[in-house]
Amino acid sequence: MRWIRAAGRGLLVAAVVLSGYVASGGRSDGAHGEGRGPLTLATAGDLTNYLGPLLDGWNRTHPGEKVTLVELPDSADETHAQMTTDLRGGDRSRFDVLNIDVAWTSEFAAAGWISPLPRGRFPLGGFLPPVVDTATYDGRLYAVPYVTNAGLLLYRKDILAKEGVAPPRTWAELEKQAKTIAPKYGLDGYAGQFLPYEGLTVNAAEAVYSAGGTILGDEGERVTVDSAAAREGIGFLADGVRDGWIPKKALTYKEQESKQAFQDGHLLFLRNWPYAYVSASAKGSEVAGKVGAVPLPGPDGPGTSVLGGSNLAVNTHARHPDSAARLIAYLTSERVQRQVLTRGALPPVRADFYQDPALIREFPYLPTLRASVLAAAPRPKSPRYDQVSLAVQAVVHDALTGHQTPEAAVRRLARELADISRRG
Repeated sequence: MRWIRAAGRGLLVAAVVLSGYVASGGRSDGAHGEGRGPLTLATAGDLTNYLGPLLDGWNRTHPGEKVTLVELPDSADETHAQMTTDLRGGDRSRFDVLNIDVAWTSEFAAAGWISPLPRGRFPLGGFLPPVVDTATYDGRLYAVPYVTNAGLLLYRKDILAKEGVAPPRTWAELEKQAKTIAPKYGLDGYAGQFLPYEGLTVNAAEAVYSAGGTILGDEGERVTVDSAAAREGIGFLADGVRDGWIPKKALTYKEQESKQAFQDGHLLFLRNWPYAYVSASAKGSEVAGKVGAVPLPGPDGPGTSVLGGSNLAVNTHARHPDSAARLIAYLTSERVQRQVLTRGALPPVRADFYQDPALIREFPYLPTLRASVLAAAPRPKSPRYDQVSLAVQAVVHDALTGHQTPEAAVRRLARELADISRRG
């Protein structure tokens, strides 16, 4: 859930005054009916402080169904650990609504921790189509998309303009410009998030997907990573580190470190989420006014991003499940989703916002982000996603550091993923 920790527009956070919205379209002046009452909403740490004021809008108009916000650690891995500990039996009813990383939906659904939801209760038809897939497991809806995300290639548009070249659309163009242009300006060429954590899983998956490969199929039951495409994708990144246009220091980067390197004027190209564009373009940034964004490149043209973001789910042991579903409908309503973007700088799931002229003037990257989301793919779906991600991180990091060839790394990853599947 790094989307919420790293939104990068805390300076814009202000009190959000919202009129009430409920799933039935009316105002609720008190708790009533089956399954209604006070709620807790669990999320990773909200460092931009946008969510509390947003929930105040609900609490003012739903006094009998007030929401208490429970902020878990900033780290997605720590948030996952704390949620799963409670859901496994420590205090299974502690949280009513769970704000979960999109990659956790399959795991939580397969474990029976979250309840299936009726599709007709939520405005799914107005969402960007790929984001809905992240909320399903085994053909059923188990969560509702709340925030989406897709990786973008940020670049120094001032430098490329001086050189008279367009931003790269292919891996070959990215490599050439990172090798030949960046050194002329005393810059490193390209970075992503290459420390062994969830961000490396994302970067590795994007490289494999962009080359036309996959990692898992059939909801995690089939291992598909042992392919020429996977070897090409992992090899592209490993070759970049070996040849130096991906600096070795990038092997220590998470989202924040890589954003800071770009924002401080040390990188020509950066793969990151849209919040990094907002932060790098803000007043006080060394590169303000000099930043462009395009879809991630691939072997022969635009590549494939991994979908980021979060989904809202109802705990199977929720004390007030009807209120939980009503809160989710509120948080995904048009009015609140607009505030998610304008107050939190978080990419909304509603499709029409990406073609709104007023919003595009404020957030120029929206058309590029829309194209990236529509072409994006979810991380490998698996009921054992946490184990899958750890295996990807460890194996790919060994390839990037030169401890294994990309070919050997892909074969090893296939074996480890097969073992994980059999253990299930």
